[in-house]
Amino acid sequence: MKNEKYIGLIAGGGRFPVLVAQEIQKQGNKLFVIGIKEGADSEIEKISEDFAWISVGQLQKGIDLLKERNIKVVTMVGNVKHAHIYSALKMDFRAMKLMGSLINKKADTIFGAIAKEFKKDEIEFLPSHIYLKHFLAPEGLIVGKKLNSDENKDVNFGFTIAKSIAGLDIGQTVVVKDKSVLAVESIEGTDECIKRAYALGGDNAIVVKVAKPNQDFRFDVPVIGLNTIDTLKNNKIRAMIIEAGSTLILDKDEVIKKAKEYGVTILAISKTED
Repeated sequence: MKNEKYIGLIAGGGRFPVLVAQEIQKQGNKLFVIGIKEGADSEIEKISEDFAWISVGQLQKGIDLLKERNIKVVTMVGNVKHAHIYSALKMDFRAMKLMGSLINKKADTIFGAIAKEFKKDEIEFLPSHIYLKHFLAPEGLIVGKKLNSDENKDVNFGFTIAKSIAGLDIGQTVVVKDKSVLAVESIEGTDECIKRAYALGGDNAIVVKVAKPNQDFRFDVPVIGLNTIDTLKNNKIRAMIIEAGSTLILDKDEVIKKAKEYGVTILAISKTED
């Protein structure tokens, strides 16, 4: 089967791939989805016109599936835990060769190298948020009560710290309280970072999630959704700060409704205030 109108989607976990798939179809494009067994939800298979499963590490198989369909552009969205990348049992020769050539195993390094491998076979990666730009957070108060002076000081403090760790490719989220860092996101992900912060510092902390200074949107874009709001509520977070213009709010209407119900403030900023 060869059809240049097909667009490729490599799907990890979460709602993000489903929403991207639906948007691609709304625009009249045909869709071929490669589902990552270690992440993707079965829902993505149900809505796809053409679908295949692969395991993390089956680099050559992924490329071959796209080439068989004459697909020249692909987008990669959704979560795949880094632990699966490092311990992939079904890593093929091309993936093993790639991993062995890396100077480090940071996310940017791994995914940048993957992009180069795909490009060797004339397949280009599109930004992961290219079909959902209308979901990007506008600057300002999204929902909830305005923050007081002390809380805004925590926002500025946390935003600076978050940008610093994001620039080092450690993580993109910090949780702060009283101008103290309770937790820094690393390989465990945002939700676990928030849970750790609550265990250490109690309620009314502030979560700050940012983009990297040189974010490669082909492979990663900050995202919040309904599960995020549940995590904030369960860990008694006062507010979540996201970076305007760089963070996707999935299922935005439902997110706002749930955050309002839980009494959680969501604020989008683009820089710290003087």
